[in-house]
Amino acid sequence: MDLRVIQDTTVILPTMMNNNKMKLRRKNILCVGVLTRSAEGEVIEETRKTKTVYTDNWFDKIAIDHLSQAVQATSGWRSKKSGYESLLEVTTMASRNFNHIKQKEVVIQALGRAFPKPILSLIKALLPQSKFAREYFAAFTTVFFAWLVGPCEVKESEFKGKREKNVVQIHKCRFLEQTNCAGMCINLCKFPCQDFIKDSLGMPVTMVPNFDDMSCEMIFGKEPPASIDDPALKQPCYKLCIYLNTSLLLSFFIIPFTSLPVSGEVKYIKKTHRAG
Repeated sequence: MDLRVIQDTTVILPTMMNNNKMKLRRKNILCVGVLTRSAEGEVIEETRKTKTVYTDNWFDKIAIDHLSQAVQATSGWRSKKSGYESLLEVTTMASRNFNHIKQKEVVIQALGRAFPKPILSLIKALLPQSKFAREYFAAFTTVFFAWLVGPCEVKESEFKGKREKNVVQIHKCRFLEQTNCAGMCINLCKFPCQDFIKDSLGMPVTMVPNFDDMSCEMIFGKEPPASIDDPALKQPCYKLCIYLNTSLLLSFFIIPFTSLPVSGEVKYIKKTHRAG
């Protein structure tokens, strides 16, 4: 973690003297940035400057609109855009206006609205933890959720000493690529989805995003680590982050103010962007 002076500005402030006369004096205003870097101390670069172009079919469009409407209903934010752009806009607003706990709650509530509880309860009862259930969830995800995360496939892994096809390999996550934001990936996708799938379907799942190439693994049957110990939280954000538009996961503390009101009142401004 580094502490750097981003900007040093000199302003002229009025000061009252003992003889009731006003004197102008100069004062330096510092803009200090707290910058969080990766373990290697380097910023993660974008894997590509050009984004993947998606051609959504009728099913994709219906599913995207359905989820977008659910997020809008639970977040209170509305989007006039259509398609995936509407989902991006409303999740971005949630990221900007809610803390990480509220963000997760909003998505979990939205998923609860999007998927009827009786159906989820039935699936939970019919598919208890087993090899068949883990492989079924993996296959189901690749077929019916590519509109959300992009192209993906089932991959084999070792589970309790045996080989199973219980892993979904997402080649390049659509949501992460579109937002370019590690914080939104973690707070609005990874953490809430892990909790929702475990609580609603009885299936533990660990999502392992790779912020270098924007791929991700969903490992069904594997309990995720505690939030505070999750390796994903150690990642900085991208240069083209939809939220920060900066190369680092940055929290600004403007000391002591950015503007001096007519009343002479001092303002303190704090802007944070937290993952997890």
